[in-house]
Amino acid sequence: MDITTLFKLSYGLYIISSKNGDKHNGQIANTVMQVTADPIKILICINKENLTYQYIKESGVFSISILDQNSPMQFIGHFGFKSGRDIDKFKDIDHKIGRTGTPIVTSNTLGYLECEVVGEMDAGTHVAFVGKLIDAQTLQAGEPLTYAYYHQVKKGKASKNAPTYIKNDKKK
Repeated sequence: MDITTLFKLSYGLYIISSKNGDKHNGQIANTVMQVTADPIKILICINKENLTYQYIKESGVFSISILDQNSPMQFIGHFGFKSGRDIDKFKDIDHKIGRTGTPIVTSNTLGYLECEVVGEMDAGTHVAFVGKLIDAQTLQAGEPLTYAYYHQVKKGKASKNAPTYIKNDKKK
């Protein structure tokens, strides 16, 4: 079996954020999709080991910041390869607080979606959360950062907690 075939699936790259009381956290994720139109519902998938997962479980809300294709690798790495248990990811990062109280990243972002959790499905290492859209805003024009562009042009890697992570020795 050639599991690298999974690389042909189309993904974007996003910052998923949530809150726990007055604490905020955000992380990079590639699993985001609209699942219904009326009412609009959005699905995200988060690793159970991530702090953002805990915050979503506690608060029942999340935001999705849609990354611009030109987002610097250092910025992506800040949210993708560092833990909110060790640093305040929102310190010195342009953001605002949304209608649900979740932080919304505004730098390197084309727009955002803000949701309240209405369902979830356990997928083993990850949980798929379904959220009802509460707010959405376009912040600037540009091209969204795709996972393919991140890998092929920016030469980015997947973190060990990403659903698309494949150890080098297990490609086939």
